[in-house]
Amino acid sequence: MMGVWGMGWFGMIFMLVFWVLVVVGLFFLIKWLIQVTKGEKDVPSGRSKAIDILKERYARGEISKEEFEKTKRDLQS
Repeated sequence: MMGVWGMGWFGMIFMLVFWVLVVVGLFFLIKWLIQVTKGEKDVPSGRSKAIDILKERYARGEISKEEFEKTKRDLQS
């Protein structure tokens, strides 16, 4: 009805842009999901990180054995 230069071209261009945006959106969604799931596995829990810091301080001689044991008990409870 509208001929070659009417809504036919506009509709075709609109559909092309629409599908490009859908594909790009899916790409970034998948990329984000991979980063989120990977990030959760790499980050240690707060308690294990605190114990690691405590072990490092004890190894460097910054705290005594008694302080190490007391603080370790406090963190584990």
